[in-house]
Amino acid sequence: MSFEAVSLITEAESGAKALIAEAEATAKQMLSDAENDGRAAMTAAAEKAERELTELKKQAGSKAVELAGKLSENTENSKAELRARAEKQIEKAADLVVERIVNG
Repeated sequence: MSFEAVSLITEAESGAKALIAEAEATAKQMLSDAENDGRAAMTAAAEKAERELTELKKQAGSKAVELAGKLSENTENSKAELRARAEKQIEKAADLVVERIVNG
């Protein structure tokens, strides 16, 4: 083999090694970028989920207060109805006692 052929082969091998090294470096950088992008996406998703959870808790608390108010109102209405009925029954009972004493 001539010296020129050996030189060409050596140059070709050197060029190939350089291309391989460059491709490996590019691949490593792409992998690193992808990992960083993935971490950033996960962090953003976690932050969004935390904000949504906080908002849902806030809404649930407001809804609970609203329902508690309605329940309290219904309870007060029922209590007033029961009190009115009881007062009528007391009046009837008092009238009955008076009637029995008078007629008795």
